[in-house]
Amino acid sequence: MKVLLVNPPRFQGSSVVREERCEVPERYSVLEPYSLLQLGGLLRQKGHQVGLIDANGQDLGFSEIESRFRSQAFDAMVFRFTPTTFDHDMRIARLAKEAQPDVTTVGLSWTLRTLPKEVLAEAPAMDVYLRHEYENVGPALVDALDDGRPLSGVAGIAYREDGHVEVTRDAAPFPDYDALPLPAYDLLPSLDPYFISARAGQPFTIMYTSKGCPYSCNFCTVARTRWKDRSAESVLSELRYLRDHYRIRTVSFFDETFTMSKKRARAICEGIRQERLDVRWYCNTRVHLVDPDLLRDMRSAGCSGISFGVESGNQKILDGASKQAKVEDAAKAIHAAKAAGIKTYCAFILGLPGETRETAMDTIRFALKTLPNGAQFNVLAPYPGTQLHEQLQEQGLLPVMDWRKMYQDQAALGTESLTPAELNELRKKAYTSLYFSPRWWLQNVRFALASAVDFQLASRYAMRVLNNYFVHGMHNSH
Repeated sequence: MKVLLVNPPRFQGSSVVREERCEVPERYSVLEPYSLLQLGGLLRQKGHQVGLIDANGQDLGFSEIESRFRSQAFDAMVFRFTPTTFDHDMRIARLAKEAQPDVTTVGLSWTLRTLPKEVLAEAPAMDVYLRHEYENVGPALVDALDDGRPLSGVAGIAYREDGHVEVTRDAAPFPDYDALPLPAYDLLPSLDPYFISARAGQPFTIMYTSKGCPYSCNFCTVARTRWKDRSAESVLSELRYLRDHYRIRTVSFFDETFTMSKKRARAICEGIRQERLDVRWYCNTRVHLVDPDLLRDMRSAGCSGISFGVESGNQKILDGASKQAKVEDAAKAIHAAKAAGIKTYCAFILGLPGETRETAMDTIRFALKTLPNGAQFNVLAPYPGTQLHEQLQEQGLLPVMDWRKMYQDQAALGTESLTPAELNELRKKAYTSLYFSPRWWLQNVRFALASAVDFQLASRYAMRVLNNYFVHGMHNSH
């Protein structure tokens, strides 16, 4: 089949991240559609012809996409969408149908996977909803379409049949992540448009070295999922390819928990050093899955920044969210990372169950005490499929919510003690407290002076901070 992969345009002028757990508008990052590149590699492996339009990366509008749709033939169109850009993204399906009436339109979103019937009811131009496990489901779906086989045999989808929606069984994860082919990077005209946080250290890409997280955080869309990892050699092979073909300088490992296996993390570090890959890299992990020795090892292999999901500076709130981590673990991890020369980025959530003004202030005080190099203060978004969403529904505390309004920067739900407006004010106070801290700026100046690349990145990050706070009021900031 001829398959066209599409990453829809930017939303209201902001870039959009459409990647598994991270499906949000993000003004200051432009990321490769890595999941679509992976899918492209898998489809090619099956013998299908694949094209790609990254409208988000190339900043293309709908008129340009419509023109491209009319200028080429394709049998299926696969696109990613997010909850808060839902109607915007669905315009892609309508344009595809208008240009190619017989095309099968396939939408892909992780966050809404537990609401397949509702999704298709709201998206009349989308024929199939690919709910999850795209590495397995995508090729199986395209093969079935190509062979004319019933879609009922394809796990992990929802589709229309005789005027109603059919939902198939859940799909199994891809059996061997080392067997994944290289993502189809060549489908991108270049890596020039892509960066994270600030345009520095390019060429840049994101990369999955593992997926899933077995921990039980009740607010998280990937909680209690099996951790699926690639071997160190598999990761190094892709890094070598990126070095040889794109002279890659910066990589963000997009795993939920990069250091789930410290042994694997050390093997990756050793390979980067031995092969002199000379790449700066960033990762996400949990505060209790690092230690000073590992952090020094990571720094010596080029790790420049770690993002920790701290969530709260109050232990009672953490326990209520099933975080399975201690406030003191977070403080130790931040201190140890900075001592190793690694910048720290911490994510906090205001509005978890039990949140009061005082517990929210504990979080703000924690940030001011530990001084992560960067922080994002989000408000709770009770996403479908999370344990928290189910609990709130059972308790009658969750009003009927439109997924289009589940922003992480604008509260749609309060707590027993705080209204949504009060949570929004606390979020602003958190940013104000950190951004107006002389100690925070002085610390970051010291990090910036460590190297020319750090200085360039930090300078642009500082301009982003000021612009985001004073011009945009922290909207679409994650």
